[in-house]
Amino acid sequence: MNYLVTGGAGFLGTALSNRLAKQGHNVRVLDDCSTGNPGDLLPEVTFVQGDINEKILLWKLLEDVDCVFHLAAKVSVPESCLFPSSYNLVNVSGTVTLMEAIRDTQVKRVVLASSGAIYGYQEEIPYHESAEVHPESPYAVSKLSAEHYVRTISAQCGVEAVCLRVFNAYGPGQRIPKSHPPIISNFLKHAMTNGTITIHGNGTQTRDYVYVDDVVNALVTASTAVGVDQQVINIGSGVETSVLELVRLVRQVTGKKPEEVYNPLKNGGSSRMCACIAKAKEKLNYIPLVPLETGLRLTIERDPQFRE
Repeated sequence: MNYLVTGGAGFLGTALSNRLAKQGHNVRVLDDCSTGNPGDLLPEVTFVQGDINEKILLWKLLEDVDCVFHLAAKVSVPESCLFPSSYNLVNVSGTVTLMEAIRDTQVKRVVLASSGAIYGYQEEIPYHESAEVHPESPYAVSKLSAEHYVRTISAQCGVEAVCLRVFNAYGPGQRIPKSHPPIISNFLKHAMTNGTITIHGNGTQTRDYVYVDDVVNALVTASTAVGVDQQVINIGSGVETSVLELVRLVRQVTGKKPEEVYNPLKNGGSSRMCACIAKAKEKLNYIPLVPLETGLRLTIERDPQFRE
């Protein structure tokens, strides 16, 4: 098949693009390189640097494409609170521009990488796709808006659309920016360098951590699965893990004893997050294969930034 992966040089995008190329598909990647690294892509992948809001460029890249994976997005919740207009420009306007180009070029299917962050506070755990959502950050609002635009525009023009709400993805290749780093990569880095792990709140807040290979499995399957048009599907591990438990596992897999510092003045976010993955199992035959402890070990083994 012919695929276009927007944001294909980022963390998830690189893993997805390389997987598709290894399977023998023709893969084109569009990325603005603001966070992505095209050097990690396989030589078989066709890379183009550009902006998701460049419609003329999108028209060219979408020629003869069977399916689009839309991963291009800004992804930091704290950063979105500081720069909401920037998040709107990329995550919302960029999605609308892409959907217009998909409509114009008659692509058959689009798979959107959405986020579990859109749920916000929920009384019922795990989170079901049918739950009323309560986005609590500009990032979450932008991803929910992207879902609505993808589903609405695709339905109007006869394009099949699938929205995957990915929870806390982690694994080798995930960048660690100086500001607002992802929690697992950040904890591993500090542990491996005998640094200090900072825990916001009291550490009892939970998240659903899902290994990158499991997310890629779901994305690839969603591109060809039958009966998933207009569906919204959770992609997680289905396991709830507290920050304190994560710290314990990080200590265990690294063999290190990093100092722990608590920051009670900073909100640790939603108190609980966990995905119900029953729909993913039903629609995508999705079964997460990598438990958290194994995923942490694989991340250390496969990512050079964690080597001593």
